[in-house]
Amino acid sequence: MTKKTIIQFDHVAKRFDGEIILKDISFAIERGKFYTLLGPSGCGKTTILRLIAGFLEPSEGTITFDGRMVNKIPPNKRQVNTVFQDYALFPHLNVFENVAFGLRINKLTNKEIEPRVKQALHFVNLDGYQNREIAELSGGQKQRVAIARAIVNQPQVLLLDEPLSALDLKLRTAMQVELRQLQRRLGITFIFVTHDQEEALAMSDEIFVLNQGKIEQSGSPRSIYDEPINRFVADFIGESNIIPGTMLKDRVVSFAGKTFDCVDQGFDEREAVEIVIRPEDLEIKPHGEGLLQVRIESQLFRGVHYEMIGKDEDGNSWMIHSTKSARIGEEIGLFFEPEAIHVMRHGETEEAFDRRLESYEGAGHD
Repeated sequence: MTKKTIIQFDHVAKRFDGEIILKDISFAIERGKFYTLLGPSGCGKTTILRLIAGFLEPSEGTITFDGRMVNKIPPNKRQVNTVFQDYALFPHLNVFENVAFGLRINKLTNKEIEPRVKQALHFVNLDGYQNREIAELSGGQKQRVAIARAIVNQPQVLLLDEPLSALDLKLRTAMQVELRQLQRRLGITFIFVTHDQEEALAMSDEIFVLNQGKIEQSGSPRSIYDEPINRFVADFIGESNIIPGTMLKDRVVSFAGKTFDCVDQGFDEREAVEIVIRPEDLEIKPHGEGLLQVRIESQLFRGVHYEMIGKDEDGNSWMIHSTKSARIGEEIGLFFEPEAIHVMRHGETEEAFDRRLESYEGAGHD
């Protein structure tokens, strides 16, 4: 464990009534970063959060906090606070008393409590709200009170269990910005749980993508979006065109009945692979130009772009995002750069995937 690491999971598993919820999970969380646990319902992300908080004990493996094993340490003995999905505010207490609740439990004096509560409310932009009743607050204000109540105890780690899911889209977007700014001001570690990939991409320093009790891939939002390790990650993070292909040799791949230059290497010759090209990386060209020819089958206007579905000569469907429109039934060309082609190996582990990417850098490629 390095000095930067505050939480470490080593081969952690969790079972409920014989059912495996988490399978051999290992990762390290560094101080002062914004992490997101991302995945569909039932993938294990909330279980990881509850293990960190101390609400659950691992069935196998060890959890270390600040260099100390905490497998059996209760929640009140950990420097961790949680913001729950429903905020869990006390309706009979006003804003001040909700925020002060944990401090009163710890038997601080009124003289100690008042400045800390005011400072916490200031951090979440609720100056002057001390005497408001909880019923008088909007959804966004309630969320900020819950965060203030969590940070007033000065935790080293703040856990957030889908706290934006009940908000409307506009408020949710505003709260994403506020949460990210708050994390930077406080300088503490945030661990955020969501199933919303756009939320994860917008807010995180690092994302752990979970599926069926295991971490499929971890890394920065950009690295996961640009270099998904497998079909699940590529499909879950953003929109993707995923089609079968064959790696002919380093930096040359075949798919959709044609051969293309790419930037991937380290595969076997004629290895069966999967190809990912993001819809926004496809450029519309007149029919007869470009690298592929497709016939447009549908088109939707999405506000900032048109979303089209086209079918190529091999029968592959392509999703295209473009500020240009096309007519249903029209034949068009598609152009894409070699860098837009991402090649995925079937069954590749994250460790092997990382080694392969490092080999590109060692060979002087991006």
